Amino acid sequence: MPLPLPKAELHLHIEGTLEPELAFELAARNGIELPYADTEELRKAYLFDDLQSFLNLYYSLMTVLRTEDDFASLADAYLTRAAAQGVRHAEIFFDPQAHIARGVSIGTVVEGLWRALSVSEERHGISTRLILCFLRDEPAESALLTLEAARPYLDRITGVGLDSAEVGHPPAKFREVYELAASLGLRRVAHAGEEGPPEYITEALDVLGVERIDHGLRALESPDLVARLVRDRIPLTLCPLSNVRLRAVDTLEEHPLPAMMDAGLLCTVNSDDPAYFGGYVDDTFHAVREALGVSRERLRELARNSFEAAFLEGEEGRRERYLAEVEAYDFDAE
Repeated sequence: MPLPLPKAELHLHIEGTLEPELAFELAARNGIELPYADTEELRKAYLFDDLQSFLNLYYSLMTVLRTEDDFASLADAYLTRAAAQGVRHAEIFFDPQAHIARGVSIGTVVEGLWRALSVSEERHGISTRLILCFLRDEPAESALLTLEAARPYLDRITGVGLDSAEVGHPPAKFREVYELAASLGLRRVAHAGEEGPPEYITEALDVLGVERIDHGLRALESPDLVARLVRDRIPLTLCPLSNVRLRAVDTLEEHPLPAMMDAGLLCTVNSDDPAYFGGYVDDTFHAVREALGVSRERLRELARNSFEAAFLEGEEGRRERYLAEVEAYDFDAE
């Protein structure tokens, strides 16, 4: 059976790949009792009213992640699924503050993840990058302390990001830590315009100096912003299944992805937190194809965009190889 369309995944929270089966396995490994009778009951909990109700479960389930082995198991499980979904390159977010707050050191997190990522290309055929995300609903001082704690591991970390509850936490709150990240040579991305207004996207660009916008769903509300994003070729890492599950849009059929592509925006499609949102990245490609009537050539464009938007500078031969795989892909062989 042929692999799906080759693609890069640029918006993926590794903690959001924690499937119920692995959650119970890690809980047993660490002597933790989950407040669910079994995996079926836990799956039923994966129904959310909004971003905050999702985050409540997301953070509570992290308690099963304790050791390097746990983080290695989590990352390897994702990479195994990603390979089957046609992923050739993955830029993976992680949330160190959520782990540090419960007594797990950043070293445990990074070393565990790196154990899987360092052999990913050999084992799964997937090149990887690691992006440290700051929790925007935590104080800016906490983000600075986290980046300082990460200094011994910066040879394994490509960039920084900004995630968690958006409303009421504008990007400018994190100006200082992003300035420090830039001085350390780290790439910069940020969640903006998911629940927050278009102004948060502009602020992320102007104040934080980000190179990609994660989500950017509400960009269409500002024609001037759209014109800027198109002119500067700023990539958007859209997550349609996530947007529906978290009620950013009511139904997938109403998602603005086609309008955003029509406007000339450099859109990519990603899975965000696939264990919670009902599908990994190729599942998302199939879903938008069915619900939105996205053509084969537009799917190819989305895949092409994903490699164009990836942090592969210095590895242009790799980027070109991936792009050639996209161009050569035969949809009729699916």
